[in-house]
Amino acid sequence: MDLTSRITELAAPAAREAGLELDSVTVTAAGKRSRVLVAVDLPETEVGSADLDAVAAASRAIGAALDEANVPSTPYLLEVSTPGADRPLTERRHFMRARTRKVALTLASGDTLTGMLEDVDGDVLVITAGDVSERVPIADVTKAGVIVELNRLD
Repeated sequence: MDLTSRITELAAPAAREAGLELDSVTVTAAGKRSRVLVAVDLPETEVGSADLDAVAAASRAIGAALDEANVPSTPYLLEVSTPGADRPLTERRHFMRARTRKVALTLASGDTLTGMLEDVDGDVLVITAGDVSERVPIADVTKAGVIVELNRLD
């Protein structure tokens, strides 16, 4: 088993202890150390953002799990964060987490669609643009991302 897979195996239950889900693990060389970047997020059933206390709790739990298993076996720097607003939406779970947010989609047809992601119904996105609601199969989306709304009050 490679190092990233082993860290993933250890970090996922530790993140769940803090009420979060493991999103990704990236391991890179950083001089004589390894840099272990772990992204955590709320479960896909939740709407909103992971708070700093939950991320800190996940960081402590993940660090303890890695240290107990001696993985990695060389010195490392652990960074735990959320995926961020600029993460591409590539999987159903990403779209689930983006519900109630404004999204921009590029479709396989070349068309683009921007609107509020109201729901994910199975593998179909429910997007509202103005007064029009559209259903878009996730399989038809070639590129997607959240549009950050700085002046949104809700």
